[in-house]
Amino acid sequence: MLGTKPLVRGVKMMNWRAKDTKFTRKSTIRIGGRLMDLSTPKIMGIVNITPDSFYDGGSSETIDSVLAKVQRYVDEGSDILDLGAQSTRPKAEQIGPMDEWKRLEGPLREIVNSFPDRTISIDTYHSSVAERALENGAHIINDISGGTLDDNMFATVGKWKVPYILMHIQGAPENMQDNPHYNHVVEDVATDLASKCKSLIQAGVDDIIIDPGFGFGKTTEHNYVLLRDLDYLIEIGHPLLIGISRKSMIWKTLQTSASEALNGTSALHMHALQQGASILRVHDVKEAVEVRTLWQQLQAKA
Repeated sequence: MLGTKPLVRGVKMMNWRAKDTKFTRKSTIRIGGRLMDLSTPKIMGIVNITPDSFYDGGSSETIDSVLAKVQRYVDEGSDILDLGAQSTRPKAEQIGPMDEWKRLEGPLREIVNSFPDRTISIDTYHSSVAERALENGAHIINDISGGTLDDNMFATVGKWKVPYILMHIQGAPENMQDNPHYNHVVEDVATDLASKCKSLIQAGVDDIIIDPGFGFGKTTEHNYVLLRDLDYLIEIGHPLLIGISRKSMIWKTLQTSASEALNGTSALHMHALQQGASILRVHDVKEAVEVRTLWQQLQAKA
């Protein structure tokens, strides 16, 4: 428990606890008029509508290719679709909210019409894009900036009463990997997330999902310390999303490439589930579902 053991030897203990966010750990989120039970971890399939994302940029630029990917994800067992029209890899060109919406609008409407029962998340840090997406059938806002790049984001999500994925980032995509530094990465990230959870609650947001932001202003070492100590983040009291799929923390460690990082991704996904992750955000739905199935078997009592 936080407050009973230090994060690491020589580092001061956390100065907050889960009760500070006014919630015990939640196991459900409200999607429209229904509840999604996160006691069984969910698989979120990444649908990048971009030419320059780090792994699959350019693979889903037409509506037909987007719909084909979504159909495959549905067939493979995804629970949530995460649509993004702005690459957030380090040094990615920032296209602005108007062009982001132009990329997103057509595919979003087609997915809503073709897959009306699917839960749709929108990966954006612009409140105007979030609002338009929610008006057109989206259910969740996934903000890589944690509200730092648009002061209106928390109020927008609070007005719509939709789940919000609060990610930690140090800096912005154009500079976040220049020289990331923390006094202690787990404590710093957890304190920042807990503080923003309070602000979100004050803004009327009822359903918060937290994301440590692997690779967003973190070195490879930072990423692995965070992944090792996920239990501290879980103490914040909100469901935890893990986004490590094919990231450089995997392929650089293995001295390979993003295209060869599936096995490493699956290995770390199992660790994340064992540490209490509620959502895995992935490029490879079938394999993530298999990891979850094996994790469930490990949890089963004889």
